[in-house]
Amino acid sequence: MIEHLRQYVPVLDWGRTYTRGAFSNDLVAALIVTIMLIPQSLAYALLAGLPPEAGIYASIVPIVLYSVFGTSRALAVGPVAVVSLLTATAIGQVAEQGTAGYAVAALTLAFLSGGFLVLMGVLRLGFLANFLSHPVIAGFITASGILIATSQVKHILGISAHGHTLPEMLGSVYRHLPEVNWVTLAIGTLATGFLFWVRKNLRPFLNRLGVPPVLADILTKAGPVAAVVATTVAVWQLDLAAEGVQIVGSVPQSLPPLTLPGFSPDLISALAVPAILISIIGFVESVSVAQTLAAKKRQRIDPDQELIGLGAANLGAAFTGGYPVTGGFARSVVNFDAGAETPAAGAFTAIGLAIAAVALTPLVFYLPKATLAATIIVAVLSLVDLSILKKTWGYSRADFTAVTATILLTLGLGVEVGVASGVAISVLLHLYKTSRPHVAEVGLVPGTQHFRNILRHEVETVPSLVTLRVDESLYFVNARFLETLIQSRVTEGSAVRNVVLMFSAVNEVDFSALESLEAINHRLTDMGVGLHLSEVKGPVMDRLNRTHFPEVLNGRVFLSQYDAWTSLAQSDLSVGSATRLSSVSG
Repeated sequence: MIEHLRQYVPVLDWGRTYTRGAFSNDLVAALIVTIMLIPQSLAYALLAGLPPEAGIYASIVPIVLYSVFGTSRALAVGPVAVVSLLTATAIGQVAEQGTAGYAVAALTLAFLSGGFLVLMGVLRLGFLANFLSHPVIAGFITASGILIATSQVKHILGISAHGHTLPEMLGSVYRHLPEVNWVTLAIGTLATGFLFWVRKNLRPFLNRLGVPPVLADILTKAGPVAAVVATTVAVWQLDLAAEGVQIVGSVPQSLPPLTLPGFSPDLISALAVPAILISIIGFVESVSVAQTLAAKKRQRIDPDQELIGLGAANLGAAFTGGYPVTGGFARSVVNFDAGAETPAAGAFTAIGLAIAAVALTPLVFYLPKATLAATIIVAVLSLVDLSILKKTWGYSRADFTAVTATILLTLGLGVEVGVASGVAISVLLHLYKTSRPHVAEVGLVPGTQHFRNILRHEVETVPSLVTLRVDESLYFVNARFLETLIQSRVTEGSAVRNVVLMFSAVNEVDFSALESLEAINHRLTDMGVGLHLSEVKGPVMDRLNRTHFPEVLNGRVFLSQYDAWTSLAQSDLSVGSATRLSSVSG
């Protein structure tokens, strides 16, 4: 019973061996991540169109719940840029920003996302994330980074601009350029420049001054806090709010409140699809980060349990004034580099943020929104990777097409269309590639028992024997392709007496493919040509044996391809066939 419970509540596993050393390392990591998250949480709430405190609330209880149910030792859960943008897009269609309905819609979105993730975890459906290919994910994140950065330009300029697509945003910014607030522009430009300098140059600068590496890391991560403090003091002392500089204003000084999502059927139906898309994108991003960090310490994560951990985190956000969350790349890397050893580091981070929510929120009253916008811009531009276009162009034109289409659709039609099209493109790309499986005609490498492609190697072949190595599982999409290929190969001449299908790479034969094999067998029988199989894997043969196919097969099933060659080639040679050496470069 306890072992079964540990599977679903990992804290019962790692908590048993928690040491004082791990406590010390987790505490230091939590301090560094907390410093980083305070301005970041406020900024991402702004990006989602929510009050700034929603970002802090979404970073407290969700982190604790993930620490209990998640399997990654370093993943830091909370608001992230892409999910914040998806949230703004989704709830902006059902409620007006700044209203109570907008906040309720955000809670409902987190609730639906959490429920969907938990359901996927219980049903062990983590494999579904594999339908999003890496090139498509990279294209979507790149386009989202561009959209997020562009959406924050209005705060840097101090103007009012709107839009969900790149053309809409740029057009709106252009129309409102005469309204630029020059004081806000100065603050935003200086904050952005400072944060870029901190990200690239502060750590080397401190190292040259002889500052210990650990302290240099802390000071570098605290760069956004320095920008927040400096600009807040400047606005307060110089009364720049009177000059039109937009500020955060009053932030409630309290722990996360207990809240309830909306259960209106109309609201749920309007947010169901966006919730699913947010869940998939968030899960893929989170698991990618978690697996990368776990591999560095030879640890492992359970993707299905990660679904439950992230689902619990989102459900926690729904009932404590937050909005959808997931594992963030930047904060997780910081958490890992700072020495976090267990998920307890996340719980300590939540305590730090709770203290900030109670004691520090009055200090951000004069914080200019331009500084938060600068924080977002600097963070998300690191996500933009246009080099993926060059890489995919040189390696795979199909992947290049998928990346390009995802980027253009996301920029031109919005993030929801972008992520939906990304999923569709990934699936269609997979179906296209597997619909034309690689099938090689093979021959015997002289002096060995190995068989290789006749277009790439010098091999022995027998005119009356054709061996086709099928390099893909057979299912409804590609079954007819194999039929057509064999038909065209056998009817090229009348010399062929036997066809061998080498199944060493076939892991699955579905019912449609079984019917195709039966059709191939029937046609070859009518032509007086034998159909044989070789190197069939055990699970595949077990399923075939549950059908009548082995009984109607006009040939044999050979254990190895060499056995098939020895039996069939020698049989054909005995009736006058001759071997030949094939050597065609390819």
